[in-house]
Amino acid sequence: MRVLSMLAASLFGAVLALAHPLRVAAQGDQVLSDKGWQACIGAVSSADDRVSACTAVIDAKAATGRKLAAAYCNRGHGLTEKRELDAALADLDEAIKIDPAFPCAYTNRGRVYAFRHDLDRAIADYDEAIRVDPSFALAYNNRGDAWLGKGDADRALADFNNAVKLDPKLAIAYGNRGYLYYLRRDFAHATQDYGMQIKLSPDVLAYINRGNVYRDSEQLDRAATDYAEAIKLAPTDARGWRNRGMIRLFQGDNKGGLADYDKALQYDPDDAVSWNNRAQAKLRLGDKKGAIADFRQALRLRSDLRNARDGLAQLGASP
Repeated sequence: MRVLSMLAASLFGAVLALAHPLRVAAQGDQVLSDKGWQACIGAVSSADDRVSACTAVIDAKAATGRKLAAAYCNRGHGLTEKRELDAALADLDEAIKIDPAFPCAYTNRGRVYAFRHDLDRAIADYDEAIRVDPSFALAYNNRGDAWLGKGDADRALADFNNAVKLDPKLAIAYGNRGYLYYLRRDFAHATQDYGMQIKLSPDVLAYINRGNVYRDSEQLDRAATDYAEAIKLAPTDARGWRNRGMIRLFQGDNKGGLADYDKALQYDPDDAVSWNNRAQAKLRLGDKKGAIADFRQALRLRSDLRNARDGLAQLGASP
């Protein structure tokens, strides 16, 4: 792709997204019907609400068997989202102790190990979840994520394919497979998978990731449109602004790029690349003093950012 002189690449999106929360309902025993139980197991509960509701279920000492295991499993999930990993692991161990055939607990414990970068143990837990329930699409997705983290793209692709086959509405599996295709520079398949993810569950990262595919395949108008959608969904998230800002600079819209980087730095003032790229926009608009100040700020944040150092040298200014 043509890259304008001295324009640094932004940090796009996250790396590979982990799976969405497991949408589990207790099986076997009767499911409690009160709001507290629904908050414990509900897919839309926040992490804090999930932890509080599941704690109430556990402390009530009325639930047993699979129902009690589900409370520990879902509280473990909430604690994982809060990055309280030791407490999450204790809850998921307890869920497995109560019900060794409960795939929810193995899958959620696998996520804890994945967050700890212990991918071998994560895969072992996903293996067990799949052994217990061979139709468990989310376990395949999560295992694919772990395989990709270990650098085994072929196994990862096989698992993502199985996840999509078993649950054609599992949006995260399309997103993860799209990311794998993106890494392979298979832009056609990546675009198709991100499009399906957006259709099923539009979110900021999905639009940014598809925008990246369009950007790298030089479909800049489409990239700008996707980044604009990310901005609409999350106007205080700097990623949409800085990615669209780069596209505008690629297209020669320096005023538009400057405006976007102003917004990006408002919401993420610690991103050195945004300071560098805003400096480029200012330089093209004739604001040499502003460009020097931005290049220097970029270097304060990242002393190894060569583009910013070269920009100052071009202007005859010291770092």
